[in-house]
Amino acid sequence: MLASSAVAVVLAASQLISGVYADGPSCPPGGQVSCHNSGPVEDTCCFNTPGGLILQTQFWDADPATGPDDSWTIHGLWPDNCDGTYEQFCDMGREYSNITEILQAQGRDELLAYMNKYFKDYKGDDESFWEHEWNKHGTCMSTFETSCYMNYMPQQEVGDYFEKLVELFKGLNTYKILADAGITPSNDKTYALSDLQAAVKAAFGMEITFNCRNGALNEAWYFYNVRGSAQTGEYIPTLPASPGGTPSTCPQTGIRYIPKNGGSTEPPTTTSPGGPAPTGIFSGRGYLTVTTMGEEDGCLISTGNWYTTGTCATYTAAASGSGFTLKSSKGACGMVNAQFKCGSGVTSTVFGASNGKLSASGKDTFYADMIPTGNTQVPVYTSPHAIPLTVSWQAI
Repeated sequence: MLASSAVAVVLAASQLISGVYADGPSCPPGGQVSCHNSGPVEDTCCFNTPGGLILQTQFWDADPATGPDDSWTIHGLWPDNCDGTYEQFCDMGREYSNITEILQAQGRDELLAYMNKYFKDYKGDDESFWEHEWNKHGTCMSTFETSCYMNYMPQQEVGDYFEKLVELFKGLNTYKILADAGITPSNDKTYALSDLQAAVKAAFGMEITFNCRNGALNEAWYFYNVRGSAQTGEYIPTLPASPGGTPSTCPQTGIRYIPKNGGSTEPPTTTSPGGPAPTGIFSGRGYLTVTTMGEEDGCLISTGNWYTTGTCATYTAAASGSGFTLKSSKGACGMVNAQFKCGSGVTSTVFGASNGKLSASGKDTFYADMIPTGNTQVPVYTSPHAIPLTVSWQAI
């Protein structure tokens, strides 16, 4: 069964125009992590089952080339079972052949524009590729079932699936991760699998699956378990399924990373728009700017949350012992249950600086569940979550 009727699409558009949005699963905090439950789980709207091992997969298509020369492209968001097997095409009644029309009707124009650039089919038929990914994989994710939505809007789960897929992809800049380790596309150089894994583990926190075709790098698969729904839950980086996992198909050495369009590609230079560059010296008054996957994107506001629009909060750094303390207008700043918080009831943490970046307990990588957009504010943690980031000091 293919595309929904035009009536459903018109209804979806009218609901968006009138401001009526469907509510996705409302999940209590502290729920079980997928693939870590000890028994049956009743609420499958807040627990991904049986596909509790979620993969964000990416392509490096060099011949024919797809997408920008300095970026990998999106493959999909897949719900593997916890043992590495998987189900597919789970609901014929929710298979669609009009993804573009659905996203347009839901007012997701920015999402669609991004997909047109980074979610590419090597045969040139992007729409069919998107349909395949949703029909094969999206219909098998339990938290996207229509019964999980209050005030359900037609095909709302389809838009939510692609929003989450793109959000995760934005936080996993494989090109930049590898380039930072000196691994760039080349017609002459070859690389060892151990070097690829070391580069990704430093950024993602876990090794992943690299796939090759005829000895040339072709795919990267990132694995997560999820606490809560796939739409809004906590994505926790994990290893491929065990026992055996999903092994990389690349050779141990001699891996080719072929440039797109035939040329050798150097890593791009990233510049920060406006304002002075971060100084790396935490002293006096300044902003705490956030960098994720090599690109500066917003800052920490006075509560300690990450925000990408509006004005940065002013922090005060004061020397303390071998490090320094931080304070915002809300009060002292510290790590509370692995979360960076500032407020009147927060006990000050003595922070450090590592390579010019904020560090807590000797670690300069922080994490968030998502990249904030619009008015969204996102907590920042020291424990592994979906999006790795660093925090720098910009003196004022």
